[in-house]
Amino acid sequence: MKLSAMVEVFTPGMMGEYAALCGWTLARAHVRSGEPTRISGHLGKSEVLDEAIAKFAVAYTDQSERDHEGLRKAVQSGRVDAVIGPE
Repeated sequence: MKLSAMVEVFTPGMMGEYAALCGWTLARAHVRSGEPTRISGHLGKSEVLDEAIAKFAVAYTDQSERDHEGLRKAVQSGRVDAVIGPE
């Protein structure tokens, strides 16, 4: 059986708390999924993984910025409706 939160009724604050909880849960599951010393041993002392993660982070940021710009333009043109909640 699967459950899901009714995110369509969340306020921006509730969504932030829900996202943080999801991130914490995912991180905890990943930490517990393996043996850290074995994982570290497989990775070795090379900086290849570090560089790959950094490259991914930059690419992900760039994509997020392009996506946001596309959304902004869609809202501005009237193709998409948007509701801005309280800050």
